[in-house]
Amino acid sequence: MVEDVVKSLGFLCLGTRMKRIGEKLQADTQKIIDEFDIPLQAGQYPLLGAVDRLGPLTVGDLAEAIGITQPGATRAAAHLVKAGLLEVRSSSDDQRMRILSLTANGQKMVDDAKRDVWPRVEAAVADLCGELSGPLLDQLSGIEDGLAEASLLKRSDRKRSGP
Repeated sequence: MVEDVVKSLGFLCLGTRMKRIGEKLQADTQKIIDEFDIPLQAGQYPLLGAVDRLGPLTVGDLAEAIGITQPGATRAAAHLVKAGLLEVRSSSDDQRMRILSLTANGQKMVDDAKRDVWPRVEAAVADLCGELSGPLLDQLSGIEDGLAEASLLKRSDRKRSGP
């Protein structure tokens, strides 16, 4: 077996390691989303969730709310507008400012996700992280080992069917 160099280098590769874990979590989350035949990528839910939680937002406020760059928020929002989940209107105060809000279809998708998808993902991640303690690198190893043992989909299925 080849050595996991990213893991071995510890804090030196912390960003790479966290990105790798994040990508695995998103891929597993996507599998749960796919079970519901929802035409949305896991990474797009935070945008819809932010607009649902905070109400209509400018692109800049949306970017700040979810911690991404404004160009990234602009691209993601454009995709969600094209999908009919967000709508854009100009601000009454400044015609250059674009305000994003949920469409009726977007609100339905968020409401359905809050009921069906988000609780499953949250329970699976809580299961994955529930026993973690100690130094950060040890916790990251626990997450990686836990994901290798059972994906979020498997964990969410286990939670739904009982112990």
